[in-house]
Amino acid sequence: MKTILVGLLAASLVPGIAFASGAPHVPMIAQAKTDQATPKVVDARLLTVRGTVEAIDKDKQTVTLKGPNRSLTLRVRDPNKLDAIKVGDPVVGKYYEALMIEVKKPGESTLGTSAKQAVVTSKPGETPAGAVAQQLTATATIVAIDKKAQTATIKGAEGNTVTVKARDPKNLDKVKVGDNVEITYTEALAISLDKSAKK
Repeated sequence: MKTILVGLLAASLVPGIAFASGAPHVPMIAQAKTDQATPKVVDARLLTVRGTVEAIDKDKQTVTLKGPNRSLTLRVRDPNKLDAIKVGDPVVGKYYEALMIEVKKPGESTLGTSAKQAVVTSKPGETPAGAVAQQLTATATIVAIDKKAQTATIKGAEGNTVTVKARDPKNLDKVKVGDNVEITYTEALAISLDKSAKK
């Protein structure tokens, strides 16, 4: 929904969500078919980071990766994968996150939150790699609209509220108090050996 500032809304209604600083920003606005359609927006970012394998602990089944700003220790589900990597190997990580916000009319959705998670790894014999993804969905209700200030106030299922400024004030004419706002946040991290960087 164009009326909502993505970062503020995400931080206020779904704790722990924050876009990675410096990540490429790819806003994708879903165009309304008619003037009466409700607004929807998708805000997405993709960040690619390169690093190296810093440490391998076969007893704990973990590998520590060193990136440009910090190190990250990951648990490896298949211990045989640890035999295929060594300290100093180059790795590449891709971090993706997206936020979709859509106005729902009363009765189209219920207040609350839900979460889904998925984990995948490479098959035996393939280049060691893995990915984890999660998706959080929260629904809030518009409780106030101030067209003069160009803001809307929304209230989450637990009673928390946030007032946000409209990016496009015309969208305030397309919503009303009582409409629900559905927020879907998706993030995914994929890491693999960087074959292109290996000598």
